[in-house]
This record gives sequence, C-alpha cells and structure tokens, in this order.
Amino acid sequence: MRKGPTPLFGPKFNARFGQGWLALGYLFLYLPIVALVLYSFNASPVPNVWGGFTLDWYRKLAQDTEMLNGLWLSLRIAFLTACAAVVIGTLAAFALVKYTRFHGRTVFAGMVSAPLVMPEVIIGLSLLLMLVSVQRLLGFPERGMLTIWMGHLLVGLAYATVVVQARLKDLPPQLEEAAMDLGAKPHQVFYLVTLPMISQALMSAWLLTFTLSLDDVVLSAFLSGPGSTTMPLVIFSRARLGLNPSVNAVATVIIVVVAIGVVAASYLIARQERQRALDMAAAARGTA
Repeated sequence: MRKGPTPLFGPKFNARFGQGWLALGYLFLYLPIVALVLYSFNASPVPNVWGGFTLDWYRKLAQDTEMLNGLWLSLRIAFLTACAAVVIGTLAAFALVKYTRFHGRTVFAGMVSAPLVMPEVIIGLSLLLMLVSVQRLLGFPERGMLTIWMGHLLVGLAYATVVVQARLKDLPPQLEEAAMDLGAKPHQVFYLVTLPMISQALMSAWLLTFTLSLDDVVLSAFLSGPGSTTMPLVIFSRARLGLNPSVNAVATVIIVVVAIGVVAASYLIARQERQRALDMAAAARGTA
C-alpha cells in the first residue's frame, strides 16, 4: 500500500505552533486594554509615562460633568437602541424566514442588510440631510438624543436582524408544527415555542447592538446637536488637544461594566442550555 508524504513537522510541533499564534492574537487584542487599565492609575499627567500609583483620576472623573453627562447620554441611547433593534429586528427576521414569498421580499431583504455594507459616513450624511429637510418642513425633530437614536437604530436593526435570522433558520419546524397540531394559535406558538428557543440569539443581538451604539462616533457626530454630546464625541474632541489619564479612567469603568455584563450573559446562556438539555432528556425518557 502506497504511503502518503511524510509531514514536515510532527503533531506536537503543529499544536505548539497553533497555540503560539493564538497567544499572539490574544496579546494583540487584549494587551492594549490591560495597558489602558494600568495607566488609569498613573500619577503622571502624561498618559504613557508611569509616575506612580494614584486614584486621583477617578476622583477627577467624578467631578468631570462633561464626561459624565456624555456617558449617561450614551448609555441611554445604547439601551434604547438595543431594545428597539431587537424587537424590530426579530419581526424582520421572522418575516424573512417564515414568509418566504411576499411582494417586495427581495427589496425588503436588501434594505435590511444595506447598513451592514454601507459606510457610516454615507448613512450619517443622508440622515442629516433628511432630518434637516423634515425639520424645515415640520419644525421637528431638533437634532439631539432622538436623532442620534434614530441613526443608531438604523444600523443596529441590520445587525439584530442577521443574528436572529440565523437562529430562526436553524430551528426545527417540527416543534412549531406539533404545537399547532395540539391546538396552539400562531401567536401562542410564537410566544410559547419560538421565542424561548431564540432567547439566546435575542440576548446576543441586544449585547451587540448595545456595544455598537455605545462606541459610535461617526453617526453621532452627524446627528448630534447642542447639549447632546455623547461620550465617544467627548473623548474624540479631547484627543485632538491631548488626552490625560481621566480618559483612561472612564474607559476602565466601561471595561469593568462590560466585562460583568458579558460574564453574566454567558452564565445565563449556559444555564439555559443546561436546562434545555435536561428538559429534552426528560422528554425523551417520558416518550420512551
């Protein structure tokens, strides 16, 4: 029997090589974040020169009204954007997956996916021109929190639809058909069968759209108005004049909050998976 070519390196070397590249990737991604957290305790006013340990920048952050107002505005917009994007995105994904034939489906699917591939500069400029025209005609809306939320929702909706649509395509249709055979109405099937099975996708879509909204700069720059400056815009405006470690402090606070949220979401998702596996095993034993 003819043997294949002898591998140049053994399996142990290949495993170590892959682990090394993985470690380098993690260092590239997370080492700057670790450095940012460390320099938030830097006593020196120069961000990248270590001058000793201090908590003064966190005390100054507590007195920085502009930064705190921007952070509070960003959190409110991100929360409202994530909630609205998940609701509307779920309805859009449900229409695309469950109703494969309706007039204008191709156009609808293209318009939903367009913000994913369109530059944010184009989206922000087009929304700005539209809102200015509407404001001249109706006197509403004024540029501020509402207009920023509309822009973030447009982009977040596309991401939420993609995430939920992918999950809906993987659902076995037999479960919904069985529920309807047992007498459940379509809205009962959606709330009692479909919605619990896509809960993890809904949570993932919420976290994704919340993060995208929280750190958006381009759309916020086009759609913001007087007195409605988000935290990324505050940081961006200060970066042109030279950053100080107070920016590192607010970034550290956000990193801690996001890390806690990710850990909590991962725990809830894992617990739901275990519970669903136990329920399916119990159902299999009951039908055996």
